[in-house]
Amino acid sequence: MPALAEIIAVLERSYPPRLAESWDAVGLVCGDPAEDVTRVLFCVDPVEQTLAEAEEFGAQLIVAHHPLLLRGVHGVPADTAKGSLVHRMIRGGIALYCAHTNADSADPGVSDALAQAIGLEVDRPLDPHEPGGATGIGRIGHLPAAEPFAQFVQRVADALPATVPGVLGAGDADRLIRTVAVSGGAGDSYLATATAEGVDAYVTADLRHHPAGEHLASGGTVPALVGLTHWASEWPWCGQASALVGAAFAGTVEAHVSTRCTDPWTIRATAQ
Repeated sequence: MPALAEIIAVLERSYPPRLAESWDAVGLVCGDPAEDVTRVLFCVDPVEQTLAEAEEFGAQLIVAHHPLLLRGVHGVPADTAKGSLVHRMIRGGIALYCAHTNADSADPGVSDALAQAIGLEVDRPLDPHEPGGATGIGRIGHLPAAEPFAQFVQRVADALPATVPGVLGAGDADRLIRTVAVSGGAGDSYLATATAEGVDAYVTADLRHHPAGEHLASGGTVPALVGLTHWASEWPWCGQASALVGAAFAGTVEAHVSTRCTDPWTIRATAQ
């Protein structure tokens, strides 16, 4: 049986911590690197729902995309939301490892998984770390054949796990889409980059009202927009990371992708 440290080594070869943004908090949050691991749960959010799933699965390790303790803390008392999770994991012998912006920028990384899910052939990063480089935020790719925007929006919805808010499209329903930029997670700040690249559509999460509206009103040929929930846009990465560990430790480690939706929006109402 591999030790936790061996699994971390596999993850960090694929998602090097040096790729993480300076403000980020990646790596081992809790757990003993010398302890054996036979079951691993992969998830987007390290929250109560996914911890409960890890307990039910009998996992000794949770690999999460989002950090649990992104901002500095002075303590983790058990009567706080995050502190209670840390205490529960330690008591249950469950380690937590987080790969965040290092997984976003890796090759392949979060946006590659999103692109693959919706059927894109990846060409290059949207915002590369260096000209011509393979690492960086987002990806630009293309569809096998052009299709109407309305059909493309449905393609995205069909490819990703269902959420209450669903998938939104902004643009001409009949416009043909072939080249697409994607950015898993909050990609609002890369809207101008996607526009400059001349793609037909941009798929990301957390697009704000004013930038999206101003983008569509700016004139000229601008990318149509596809808006996702943050969780749904990053969930395909769980399968990518799970496959890495499953292949590296075939026959000794059971890797499981969380199927519990941790998107915060749980009710959708429409006018009567």
